[in-house]
Amino acid sequence: MKHLTLLCGLLIVLFAPAKAQSENRAATAKPNIILILADDMGYGDLGCYGQQMIHTPHIDSLAAKGMRFTNYYAGSSVCAPSRESLLSGYHTGHTAIRGNFRLAVDDGNLPMAKDHKTIAEYLKDAGYQTALFGKWGIGDSATGPNTRGFDYSLCYIDQVKAHDYYPPYIWENDKRLILPQNENGKHGIYSHTLFADKTLDYIRHIKSDQPFFLYLPYTIPHGDYSLPPDTPYTATNWPKQFKTYATMISLLDRDIGRIMQLLKEKGMADNTLIFFTSDNGANPGFAKFFKSNGILRGEKLSLYEGGIREPMIAYWPGKIKEGQTSDHITAAWDFLPTICQITGMQPPAKIDGISFLPTLQNKNQTDHSYLYWEYYDYNYNWEKPNNNLPRNWLKTRAVRMGKWKAVQADILKNKNAPVELYDLDMDPGEKNNIASAHQDIVKKATELFNTASIPYPPYFPYQGKQ
Repeated sequence: MKHLTLLCGLLIVLFAPAKAQSENRAATAKPNIILILADDMGYGDLGCYGQQMIHTPHIDSLAAKGMRFTNYYAGSSVCAPSRESLLSGYHTGHTAIRGNFRLAVDDGNLPMAKDHKTIAEYLKDAGYQTALFGKWGIGDSATGPNTRGFDYSLCYIDQVKAHDYYPPYIWENDKRLILPQNENGKHGIYSHTLFADKTLDYIRHIKSDQPFFLYLPYTIPHGDYSLPPDTPYTATNWPKQFKTYATMISLLDRDIGRIMQLLKEKGMADNTLIFFTSDNGANPGFAKFFKSNGILRGEKLSLYEGGIREPMIAYWPGKIKEGQTSDHITAAWDFLPTICQITGMQPPAKIDGISFLPTLQNKNQTDHSYLYWEYYDYNYNWEKPNNNLPRNWLKTRAVRMGKWKAVQADILKNKNAPVELYDLDMDPGEKNNIASAHQDIVKKATELFNTASIPYPPYFPYQGKQ
């Protein structure tokens, strides 16, 4: 017994340092990062943001165990510029894409700026494995995710083709992946389920000794609102399209739950930082039916609050205190510097984003002096005879300065359209235009409209021939 006691003591002495070193490595290891981007989900489409009709228990759990932001803004009110802003750290006065704009090439959308380095490129340089599942939408087949820092991608390249949930093909890296089950109009493979299942496969086989970055710009609840017939909302007396919309959100929620469960099974959950948000506001019809925006004015395509204020949740066990709500004013272009700071990298000096890591850590936070957006509308009929409008025109621009929000809308109709002004502390629904009573603030906003944006020819503004 004495020898056994000595042996046990010796083992404790020998293995204690190894155990301590292992725990120390886990504490200092770079975190895995998962950035989930819903498509056309409104501010109030989640239970944790007040939704009463759609069930989102897994996302609500992330919020309950992490931090929920109430003043987070998307990069734009439509998907393409919003996604470039998120990945690049620039607002839409400086991005290459400022509206949804198609090119006459293979699966072609206007690409993001070549000289704007993406989150994935930074993380790849820092030793991360990087992958994307979902929708790219900010380039064509020659400027896809694998040219912008992603080791692996399975996605729609073209945002318009991403409306179809039973596509005949998607892109795997730089090659088309034919889906024979969907050929000739068949509904064999639902694309979101394919993306979610492949995400799980990727996590199962990921290298355990290398941190990973997963960008998951899933396509739901956007697009050609189609699903198999049985839904969790079959028994409701809602019109079919609303049952489908709700089911899409609940399906997204289910798959986030599947990801969380797998991370726990692999022992990765405690060293994985998860962000969840959406690219822009909800489709007008759904926003009205589900009260997706609550009291917020506007929806998708609008730079009023309902078009750009979005849910944003950050979850990081042991690093982010549970159950917090933050009213820090932040935006999509803040993700890049935040992730750079988290992983020990220096973000570029001239981007528009500011790291919100101090907010996640309950430390003093540097605030934006302003947030800026501009939205260009695309003229789908520009090539038709007698169409005198340009391919793209500046439709709306907006700026937030603390509690003040200025909007200049319908600029095509009136180049000198009046600037509207709202006090978001007193009037979050933007019902009362108080510009006439605060001309000093209007003047400051107008100056920002003239200085926060630089041209990005030939498309913004459009400089080609009609």
